[in-house]
Amino acid sequence: MNLIKIGKFISLKRKEKDITQSELAEKLLISDRAISKWENGICLPDANNMPELCKILGITINDLFSGEVVDMKDNEKKLEENLLEMAKLKEAKDKQLLALEYVIGFISTISFIALIFVAAYIDMELWMRIVLIVIGIIIFAFGVGNAIKIEQTAGYYECSNCNHKYVPTYKSVLWSQHIGRTRKMKCPKCGKKSWNKKVLR
Repeated sequence: MNLIKIGKFISLKRKEKDITQSELAEKLLISDRAISKWENGICLPDANNMPELCKILGITINDLFSGEVVDMKDNEKKLEENLLEMAKLKEAKDKQLLALEYVIGFISTISFIALIFVAAYIDMELWMRIVLIVIGIIIFAFGVGNAIKIEQTAGYYECSNCNHKYVPTYKSVLWSQHIGRTRKMKCPKCGKKSWNKKVLR
């Protein structure tokens, strides 16, 4: 998926409709900076904004992803290409998020250990020890909470019984037994509890 081509297409269609970036941003209830990012090929519009953007510009979502008005005879082929490209983009983004999960987990754990170590071994008043321990606990809880949220939403879990792929609830990920990214959870399809492995597609 060519972000530069899509950005130029958005810009072209906006200008054809005689709409400024600010006016388009106002219609979509977002900042004109976001419009500028789309048009410069930095990122795609959010999924929530796409239908309204396409309506305003008089194009289809397939046209948007293609970066051009798609001829009806090529519509199905282009749609398949765009869906495949979107799946690849999601997989790449999920890989980045899962790498970020490790970084967040590592930093929050090291920070927690360092603050507890300082509170335990450095001479200071009791209230300072308590403050350091509380800060350490807050950093650790915040880091672990965000790491689990990333793990929950990036990619899928695959049931070892029926091979169904699904995104579990945050609560089920938080409270499940786990070994790395393999968690013992109940599959929403077959209803059996087993060790479900994290997969990206």
